[in-house]
Amino acid sequence: MADKIATREAYGNALAELGEKYDFVVLDADLSAATKTGVFKKKYPERFFNCGIAEGNMMSVAAGLAAAGKVPFASTFAMFAAGRAFEQIRNSIGYPHLNVKIGATHAGITVGEDGATHQCNEDLALMRTIPGMTIVNPADAVEAKAAVEAAINFKGPMYMRFGRYAVPVINDAATYKFELGKGVVKAEGTDVTIIATGIMVAMAMEAAETLKAEGISARVINIHTIKPLDEELVLKAAKETGAIVTAEEHSVIGGLGAAVAECVCGACPVPVVRLGVNDTFGHSGTVPALLEMYGLTPANIVAKVKEAIALKK
Repeated sequence: MADKIATREAYGNALAELGEKYDFVVLDADLSAATKTGVFKKKYPERFFNCGIAEGNMMSVAAGLAAAGKVPFASTFAMFAAGRAFEQIRNSIGYPHLNVKIGATHAGITVGEDGATHQCNEDLALMRTIPGMTIVNPADAVEAKAAVEAAINFKGPMYMRFGRYAVPVINDAATYKFELGKGVVKAEGTDVTIIATGIMVAMAMEAAETLKAEGISARVINIHTIKPLDEELVLKAAKETGAIVTAEEHSVIGGLGAAVAECVCGACPVPVVRLGVNDTFGHSGTVPALLEMYGLTPANIVAKVKEAIALKK
C-alpha cells in the first residue's frame, strides 16, 4: 500500500503552503500542536490567533473576522468544535451564513487511547442539521490538501473533518481533481455499490478486490462531500447495481449512511446496509483494536456487501 499520512498532518501542511498563495487567517483553541495548525503559526505568526481553551468564543471570533471580510479557519478537535461549540456555530456562523471554515481534527474512534469523551462519532450528524453548512470528509492526504484549497475559494460556512491516524494515500497528487459536492468513482462494478467516506474509502477499495476474487463486482464511490450529497451519482449507482453498502467512521445515525438512505428511499428504493459505529460510545484502546472492535474493517465491508446482495429482489 502507498505511504500513510494522517489527514490532520495534510491539513496543517496545506494551510502553511497555501498561505503563500491566499490571504486567510487561522484560529486555534490551544491545540495547535495536535491540530497541526502550528505549522502555519510558525510561518505566519501575524495571521495566527490562539483563542485558548474556549472553543465557543473561538467560533464567535471567527464569525467576527468573517463579517469583517477575512477568511478564517477555526481549528480544534471535532468533539470540541461540533460538540462544545455547536451553538456558536449554529447561531453565529450558520444563521448569518458567514464564510468560516471549521477545521475539525481527531474525529471518529481513531483518536484511540483518548477514549470515548474525545472520540467524536456524532459530528457529521450535528453539522448536517445546520442549514447551508457544507461538510467535507477527506479520504487521504492528497484529498485533504485539495479540500483546503477548495474551502478557501468557496464562499460560505464549511465543516472539514480530519483524522489523527495515518491512513493510506490513495490519490495521485499530480492528477487528482477535487470538486465540492461531487463523489469520485474509485472502482466500477455491477452487483453492488460501496459508498464510503474518510478512512473507510481505502478499506472499501481493499474489500472490492476481495469481492472480485469471489466473483462479486463491487462499485466503489468516495463521497468526500457529505453535504451537499452527490445525489445524482448515488441514484445512478442505486439504479445500476441495485444495492448499496455505506461505510463511515461515524455513527450509523445521521452521517453518510443516513444521507444516502434518505436520498435512495425517496427516489430509487434499493437495499442500503450501513456500516459504522452502532449507537454506542467509544472505548480507549489502540486504533487497530478499536477498528476491529467496531467492525470498521475491509472484512466487515465484504460481509455487509453479501448481506446487501442477499436483500436484492
